[in-house]
Amino acid sequence: MPFDHSSAQAIRTRRDAHQTRPLAAILAYDGLCTFEYGIALELFALPRPELDVPWYVSRVVGVDGRRLRGSGGVTVAAETDLAGLRDASLIVLPGWRDHREPPPRRLLAALCDAADAGTRFLTICSGAFVLGHAGLLDGRRATTHWRYIDELERAFPRVSVDRAALYVEDGAITTSAGSAAGIDAGLAVIRNDFGARVAAMVARRLVMSPHRAGDQPQLVEAPVSVRSGRTISATLDWARRNLHRRIGVGALAAQSAMSGRSFFRHFEAATGTSPLAWLRQARLVRARELLEGTMLSMVEVARQCGFGSPETFRASFRRALGVSPAAYRRRFSPSRP
Repeated sequence: MPFDHSSAQAIRTRRDAHQTRPLAAILAYDGLCTFEYGIALELFALPRPELDVPWYVSRVVGVDGRRLRGSGGVTVAAETDLAGLRDASLIVLPGWRDHREPPPRRLLAALCDAADAGTRFLTICSGAFVLGHAGLLDGRRATTHWRYIDELERAFPRVSVDRAALYVEDGAITTSAGSAAGIDAGLAVIRNDFGARVAAMVARRLVMSPHRAGDQPQLVEAPVSVRSGRTISATLDWARRNLHRRIGVGALAAQSAMSGRSFFRHFEAATGTSPLAWLRQARLVRARELLEGTMLSMVEVARQCGFGSPETFRASFRRALGVSPAAYRRRFSPSRP
């Protein structure tokens, strides 16, 4: 997914203890979706000194005053009103109380002002409707929970709605599907701010997969067991350990003790993507880790990640992330001055 370079410049997120820490403003409102709100707090509000990066400062911003009522009888005390959005680097919208209810005009105006100032946005589930009402999704790709996809398309015809994605990154705006997909989208934001290593550490704390591509379908079948007690998960683990090799569907199928056709069917049911698409993504994830954590040459990074040549590696990396491997290393390598 391409970086939004203007946003990357707007917030400086390198490992410099004296640099400004990005401010994540988390919206709270009457009828607050508490699970989505909890996701936002877990991702952006917990102090994480073990990461050794200028981690986010968080602020809870009240839409309907300072004392808000959430689902399940939860009460939330906001730290500030909508004026607290003015200096935010990132605004998180943890759902909306009713996707059919237009948000208050003062909220929409505040969000538009923030967008004009270069602020980024992350929406979880029905939070996309708020940005839609603000006109901030016009001409962009976006997604939401599968239950609301049809209504998002009808309500905002100028938005290119991705009906299947877990999350969509379009410039300064990341929209996500159902609640748990908000974790994946939040990790994507963290990955673009601090790199794959830090995002993986946060995911480990959450006991989450370190990376799920946003274009994976929202609805997939549960992972299935295959012959001799082997699982698709075990095959994926084997593939990650052997990314330096030329791995095809046949090799993956052999690891699962299945025919190629049967494996392909089971793989898509378990992961929501094809084996080759998964392999491409796994190779890029590993490349990001090596670029951040080592000073290996581009030739060696390409070899260890299973790209056919450094040229293929550079082209694939740039196509997926919008920057060259060298530029990515300059941004995230710990050796960077």
